[in-house]
Amino acid sequence: MLSQATLFLIILLVIGFIAKNPSLMFAVGVLLLIKVIGLDNKIFPYLQAKGINWGVTIITIAVLVPIATGDIGFKQLQEAVKSSYAWVALGAGVAVALIAKSGLTLLANDPHITTALVFGTILAVALFQGVAVGPLIGAGIAYLAMKVVEYFT
Repeated sequence: MLSQATLFLIILLVIGFIAKNPSLMFAVGVLLLIKVIGLDNKIFPYLQAKGINWGVTIITIAVLVPIATGDIGFKQLQEAVKSSYAWVALGAGVAVALIAKSGLTLLANDPHITTALVFGTILAVALFQGVAVGPLIGAGIAYLAMKVVEYFT
């Protein structure tokens, strides 16, 4: 008989297929494969502990590729700082990193919030072609919203 976790993953796989979302299908497929092989008790805790850091590292590598290929250099940086949009982007990058830092704290300290954030991310990925960086920044936004509510109550 299928466990609740396996059934949930299969449902997510079907949602990913219907939504034509290869990232969700790949992620669920990898998790199902690990479960079928029987390595879930060994691999899942490690993935849960290190996965976000790996993801951030992979995204950082992808963002830095244009620098490594020479497509972006000091000349482009010098031109960018002359643009008001570049300064907006710089500020947004700083803000997102600081918000995500708070999100890590929330995810570590409040497991039931993690469930809601992960489900929200899955919905956004599956139904709206979102990108699964949501749990971290979502947790940061939730943390800030909670602090605003605490401040006014």
